Amino acid sequence: MTVKLCETEFKPYAEVDAYQHQALREKEGEFGATSIFVGTMRDLNLGDAVTQMTLEYYPGMTERRLGQIVDEAQSRWNLLDVFVIHRVGVIKPNDTIVLVAVWTQHRDEAFAACRHIIEELKHTAPFWKKETIKDGERWVESTI
Repeated sequence: MTVKLCETEFKPYAEVDAYQHQALREKEGEFGATSIFVGTMRDLNLGDAVTQMTLEYYPGMTERRLGQIVDEAQSRWNLLDVFVIHRVGVIKPNDTIVLVAVWTQHRDEAFAACRHIIEELKHTAPFWKKETIKDGERWVESTI
């Protein structure tokens, strides 16, 4: 299991490929399914054009919560590995914000676990979003 936060752009599919070939080398042949979720920034929210977003987090607390979310998923499903990357800092439209990749033996577990992880991350991880719009900046209310 790997969870990381980053302040720079990343290529999600290159990250998954590199992770699978490095971290999962010893598990080759064990996994039959990989479920991947990639979230990107939209240029429109609440009816307004958004030119950028600043994603803030609480160091230590955010990583701990992300780890808990992955641990919860691992206790519910037979997961071979999980890889999560989440952007922080200034993000532009079309930038990748989040990557969740789950490796399992079977697709049903991979789909279910991947969906669980992204939903829990979205609703319970301590991130704060500030959008830049035509009229200035605004904080986005939590969707919890």
